[in-house]
Amino acid sequence: MSKWILGLTGGIGAGKTAATNYFQSLGIDVIDADIVAREVVMPNTEGLKAITAHFGQHILTEQGELDRAKLREIIFSDEAKKNWLNELLHPLIRAQIVAQLAAAKSSYSILCAPLLFENGLQSYCQKTLLIDVPESVQIARTTARDSVSQNQVQNIIAAQMSRTEKTKLADYIVNNDRDIVDVQSELLSLHQLFLQAAQNY
Repeated sequence: MSKWILGLTGGIGAGKTAATNYFQSLGIDVIDADIVAREVVMPNTEGLKAITAHFGQHILTEQGELDRAKLREIIFSDEAKKNWLNELLHPLIRAQIVAQLAAAKSSYSILCAPLLFENGLQSYCQKTLLIDVPESVQIARTTARDSVSQNQVQNIIAAQMSRTEKTKLADYIVNNDRDIVDVQSELLSLHQLFLQAAQNY
């Protein structure tokens, strides 16, 4: 297990994936909370069986997979159902994250989570890194990438912890609203720093 863990976070459209891809190219293992969240509801998992038992078979696609859009619609308008789902999934996701962190082989590892601070996942990490861009950039990038309305993106941003709060909590902040070469150069410097910290940990 990589004993030294970096928590990496950022709002929607901030460029977390580009950052983690770069760290992976340097040989660092990345555990992505979004991917784990999908893994715990794959066909034949306890998570999906519980969801199907609670909401009914119509929550599945013809292929037997979770119909995420349908589930989002149901929980979006019903706080109780949303809470039930969170209570089911959060422990499953957390257990899987811990298992994957334990299996990481690189000098240090990265836990990437959009809700790192909101869900208290920074407690697993030695340091945290915020990938940050102005809100206008988040909106422009996400509407272009996901073909969603500006209004929808603003709602997602409003539901997440504010940039100001995240900035206060993060140990390191990288501005991702500039040339990729500059961003990667800064990430490389941080990588050297993290390697050193992991070695001394």
